Amino acid sequence: MTSSSSPLAPEAFPVLPSIAGVRLATGQCGIRTPDRTDLMVAAVTPGTNVAGVFTRSLTASAPVAWCREALKGGRAAAVVVNSGNSNAFTGRQGELTVIATVDAVAGLLGCAPNEVFIASTGVIGQPMAPELITSRLPEVVADLSSDAWPAAAQAIMTTDTFAKAATRCAVIGDTTVTINGIAKGSGMIAPDMATMLAFIFTDAAIEASVLQTLLSEANDRTFNCITVDGDTSTSDTVLLFATGQAGNKPVAKADAKRLQDFRRALGEVLLDLAHLIVRDGEGASKFVTITVTGAEGRKAARRIAFAIANSPLVKTAIAGEDANWGRIVMAVGKAGERADRDRLQIFIGGIQVTANGAVVPGYDETPVAAHMKGQEIEIRVDLGLGQGAATVWTCDLTHGYIDINGSYRS
Repeated sequence: MTSSSSPLAPEAFPVLPSIAGVRLATGQCGIRTPDRTDLMVAAVTPGTNVAGVFTRSLTASAPVAWCREALKGGRAAAVVVNSGNSNAFTGRQGELTVIATVDAVAGLLGCAPNEVFIASTGVIGQPMAPELITSRLPEVVADLSSDAWPAAAQAIMTTDTFAKAATRCAVIGDTTVTINGIAKGSGMIAPDMATMLAFIFTDAAIEASVLQTLLSEANDRTFNCITVDGDTSTSDTVLLFATGQAGNKPVAKADAKRLQDFRRALGEVLLDLAHLIVRDGEGASKFVTITVTGAEGRKAARRIAFAIANSPLVKTAIAGEDANWGRIVMAVGKAGERADRDRLQIFIGGIQVTANGAVVPGYDETPVAAHMKGQEIEIRVDLGLGQGAATVWTCDLTHGYIDINGSYRS
């Protein structure tokens, strides 16, 4: 990691092993700035199964619209990702850029156009000439290799300060399979199915319909439980590719017992990536875990947790290392879910702050204030009403967020 990386960044990029049937390469297209790697191509073995989840934004990008249709075929040969321009709100020109890119890749790889998936990230509303990408594709495809994971993760970044990746192994039957994932995301992070861009690859043999079930389940517990700023991107895309090269007997049912370890590993990869995105939140200096228990149901708990996580007052108090628990009370009350003042309990850093409708008797703020000075902040709220529980992850809100977004297009 560089000196300009987020203070919450990991010490190093993880070592990702090669995955049979996956090759990657990167290139420079000058989409937004010259001399920057801004294109990533991943080619997968013919017949690779694919699953995906996408933004529910009603102003979704042209690449998202293409991927939704391509996903109906359940097969993939490649994914092409560019940074610097989201190709969103670009009208017919945006569609033509996608089609030109897809056709170029299909011609180079000898596959069907609907087996090529597209993702773009960057500025909204600026048309992008297809030649920027298509003119570079031949040399990028010629450079495909099985070990280009660090470069691939770097190429898809926008305001990210560090590349994000995760890997796990799992056992299906008596076969060991590998799962690798890369992601980008730093701002415009508030999941509404997925958030940001993430690409997951495995050598397991799993049918596309089963992959879709597994991805949707894991996504709901991971990417859909993070927020940086409460804004949902027009380009959110998560794709999961299964090349089938590990040699396990293909899995055709999502409830198959032999998928148990794979389900665990997939969830861990997605959660690692989700946490890395929060740790790279624009201007972030603190990683915040918010757990809500005792709500009337899971949906209620989740809504309350996000009300806390997205509150500018809560987030700025955390940035200022101010143990202002009253702002948490406020956020619970505005969430629109049932809450009882006299049952509400708030804990910060494991220390109980409120009970019976007021601050706990003899409350000493000293240890809470000390906890607020750390980089890992824990907030727990118990509603005392039912069994609903949820955990979400966020970061603080600093002036750095304004600095980044106030000059994003300049």
